[in-house]
Amino acid sequence: MKISYNWLKNFIDIADRTPDEISLILTDIGLEVESVEKVQSIPGGLEGLVVGEVLTCERHPNADKLQITTVNVGAAEPLHVVCGAPNCRAGLKVIVAPPGTTCHPLSGEPFKITKSKIRGEVSEGMLCGEDEVGLGTSHAGIVELPAGTVPGLLVKDFYEMEDDFCFEIGLTPNRADAASHLGVARDLAAYFRQELLPINTETVEEVAATGTAVEVQSAEDAPRYAGVNISGITVAESPAWLKEKLQVIGVRPINNVVDVTNYILHDLGQPLHAFDQSKIVGNNVIVRKANEGELFVTLDDVERKLSAEDLVIADAEKAMCIAGVFGGAESGVTESTTDIFLESAYFHPVTVRKTAKRHGLKTDSSFRFERGTDPNMPVIALKKAAALIQEVAGGKISSSIVDLYSAPVDAFRFEVSYDRVQRLIGKAIPTEDIRSIIQSLGIGIEHETAETLSVAVPPFKVDVTREVDVIEEVLRIYGYNNIELGTQIKASLNTVQKPDREVILNQVADLLIANGYREILSNSLTKEAYADNVETSVKLLNPLSSDLDTMRQNLLFSALTAISYNQKRKSADLKIFEFGQAYHLIEDKYKETQHLALALTGRQQAEQWNHQDAATNFFVLKGIIDGIIKRLRIDGVRVEDSSSDYFSYGLDYKKGEKVLVSFGEVSKANLKKADVDRPVFFAQFDWNVVLKVMGKKSIKFQEISKFPAVRRDLALLLDESIRFEQLRMIAQKTERKLLKEVSIFDVYKGDKLPEGKKSYALSFTLQDENQTLTDKQIDGVIQKLITNFEKEVGAEVR
Repeated sequence: MKISYNWLKNFIDIADRTPDEISLILTDIGLEVESVEKVQSIPGGLEGLVVGEVLTCERHPNADKLQITTVNVGAAEPLHVVCGAPNCRAGLKVIVAPPGTTCHPLSGEPFKITKSKIRGEVSEGMLCGEDEVGLGTSHAGIVELPAGTVPGLLVKDFYEMEDDFCFEIGLTPNRADAASHLGVARDLAAYFRQELLPINTETVEEVAATGTAVEVQSAEDAPRYAGVNISGITVAESPAWLKEKLQVIGVRPINNVVDVTNYILHDLGQPLHAFDQSKIVGNNVIVRKANEGELFVTLDDVERKLSAEDLVIADAEKAMCIAGVFGGAESGVTESTTDIFLESAYFHPVTVRKTAKRHGLKTDSSFRFERGTDPNMPVIALKKAAALIQEVAGGKISSSIVDLYSAPVDAFRFEVSYDRVQRLIGKAIPTEDIRSIIQSLGIGIEHETAETLSVAVPPFKVDVTREVDVIEEVLRIYGYNNIELGTQIKASLNTVQKPDREVILNQVADLLIANGYREILSNSLTKEAYADNVETSVKLLNPLSSDLDTMRQNLLFSALTAISYNQKRKSADLKIFEFGQAYHLIEDKYKETQHLALALTGRQQAEQWNHQDAATNFFVLKGIIDGIIKRLRIDGVRVEDSSSDYFSYGLDYKKGEKVLVSFGEVSKANLKKADVDRPVFFAQFDWNVVLKVMGKKSIKFQEISKFPAVRRDLALLLDESIRFEQLRMIAQKTERKLLKEVSIFDVYKGDKLPEGKKSYALSFTLQDENQTLTDKQIDGVIQKLITNFEKEVGAEVR
């Protein structure tokens, strides 16, 4: 939001404060100034130009169209200037650009004046025309100033030019009350404990006559609607002062009537709209809901299909304006307009917000209506605007003011305790200062005691509805920087959850990054088509788009979306991971769970001369998952086939009955949904379960055994349904002390084996920490393993 320094002076006396000081104060009281820009109504600000008097003017000896002049500019010696203007003559008061001055023409680049020779004669400057210094468009000759103008006077002082400064304020959504120069001035007045200068509406003379008839059919959407007729206006270019005010804050002048409505919007924060009265069919204005599918052409010449939820301003036949958002192409003010109906209203914020969003329209009016305007301002703004229109466009008010306000918006009333103010702020602020700040912000005090104030907060302060909000206002104006920190800082201690979630998360992230994975961060909003179960999905009430209408239920499609994006940009070899949340609605309760997702696709490693390319596969993913499980010291993991719809095949790692992680190759149907055309291997950890079952014991140092380990191998003939995990668990149960590791190094299925059978080649690593194993001990362990394999899974030793 842009605010003019000079404009603020219409409401508050800040002449003794520099723009930089005001900028710091505004930031301190909660209106953060993001930038301060010096703005000049005329480019260059006429800097360096002085008033001169032509003493002599003689023809140039070497050029018929040039004159040689001597010019008094208030210095000890006159300047010698060569001039080609046809109106140059002795005794003329002119604008002079001495050497070193930079001129800023209306068109073209700025240029610097230097001492030079023109056709052999010295020229010490330039006598300026309007277009050469930005004063106008005329190129007929040099500017002729009044005869009484004093030579040497700065031209910018002659024209009474004053530089302005534009503050760019990062207005937060809750500060609707500060979305105008009046609102910002109100905060400054509270800071300086000044009274605001009054808003003058006394010059408006109403006429006891009936004008345009007004009917409000949707009072809940338009609680207040006011208007007045003005006749006999002349639509033309605005006067310089009005154009300059708007240009400083980046608003393009259009014509005097529209410029006044824009001026009042930024002045008082009250949007207005002017209708050409001759285009109002039946001379009736109706505030109603649009008809479903009603077509309407807005000011930008775009035809829009309206919804039955949209509020419009209509005449007897058609809609003329989308209320609070955008005007219509057919009812606006043009050069031929002579009579207008001027509207000023208070529209319900939710109605305007939904309409603006539905049609993708963001205007200065909707910006303010969406956040909440002052319901007590419409008539005040209407009167000030009517007076200005009469001043800049002529005409006269031709009707009484219509003001339909069926259910006035009341103030917010509650009590504020001095003691609570001081306890929450943490400083003993004098009660008189608290009272003064509250009153200076426009908050009424209806009753007071030594301990409390009964306040009435005006409705323009839409975010001040409770005692704590008033306390925040007091602190904001008193100054956060004025609250000193004590010598002791007292705080309650929060015990850190064991294990520390963030520490564990960072350790796993480091492990993955060390193995070549890259972390991604993706949006929690997604499309409904990506949901696991639509019935349990969390839907947004006001989605930004159809692709962002649901909270995600899994991290699969977040990963696939990232993979699709990269594959389309020639980056097909990916190893990514993400820690993120998933959301479900279960039995009318919202549930949020944290997950770790891994995804692999493409080649295992980048192309190199010294190894063959190998596509990533299921076992690469399994390897990193096993590494994470081992790093987190989770033991007793059970393996089952995955029942997840994510995969064409996969596994679940379980601890008890809870799934730690599901992983496998993503099904083609899911790849197609995300427009991915290459195999992807994906894993999703339930991080909440992981933290509950991970090993609680700290890692302890243990010396490497001095005694050698022994390996023995077995080839077993098994039913195809038997898994390695079953064999590993049987082995560990059979020998708990000496058996250190069980692994599988060969799997065979072929026509030389009986139907329904397969062969596993297993290796067993045995070691005693205290002595060297004997053959008898080793053979005894192996025999027990064989016996248990035969007994429990029907294995045969090959």
